[in-house]
Amino acid sequence: MAQEAQVPAKVPLESIATALRRERTRAGLSLSEVARRAGISKSTLSHLEAGNGNPSLETLWALCVALDVPFSRLLDPPRPHTQVIRAGEGAAVAAAGSDYRATLLAASPPGARRDVYRIDAGPGTVRASDPHMPGVVEHVLLAGGRALVGVTGEAVELEPGDYVAYPADLPHVFEALAPDTRAVLVLEHP
Repeated sequence: MAQEAQVPAKVPLESIATALRRERTRAGLSLSEVARRAGISKSTLSHLEAGNGNPSLETLWALCVALDVPFSRLLDPPRPHTQVIRAGEGAAVAAAGSDYRATLLAASPPGARRDVYRIDAGPGTVRASDPHMPGVVEHVLLAGGRALVGVTGEAVELEPGDYVAYPADLPHVFEALAPDTRAVLVLEHP
C-alpha cells in the first residue's frame, strides 16, 4: 500500500465534513485550535470541513481526540431497523502507512459506549496507533489470518478465534502477520 493512503470512494466525505463542523461548533473551538490540538494544518481542517481532501485514518483519529469524540461520530451512517453490511461494503478508512482498513459496522447509539469495526489488514508495516481518549478500551477478535495486537511492547500474537482486550489510551499496535488478516474491533468508550 502507498505511504500516504487515499480514502476509498466509499468513505462519506460530506458526512465527515458535516460531523467535523458540528463537533467543532459543539465544542466551541476555532478551526485554528482544533488543528493545533490535532497536529494538522488549519488549511487541512478547513478543506476537510468543506468535504474536500483525502483524510487518512490517522488524521481522522487525531481530530476525534482533539474534539473528544468517538471516531464513529465522523462516520455515523443512517441506521435502518435491521442493518446488514455485506463484506466489502461500508464506510472504510485506510491507514496512511500500512495495509490496514477500518470499516465502521455499528456506531454507539445514545446511552451505549461502544463502536464496532471490521478490520482488514495485510502483512508489512505495523499499524501503530497513538493513544485514544482516556478510558478507551479496544476488544479484538481475530477472524482470519494472524496478527500481533495490543499495547506497544506488550502485544500478543492472535490466531483465528483468539480475543484480546487492552487499554487503548496507551500507544498500541495491530500488525498483520499473514495475508488477508481480518478482525472485529469493538471500541469501548468511557
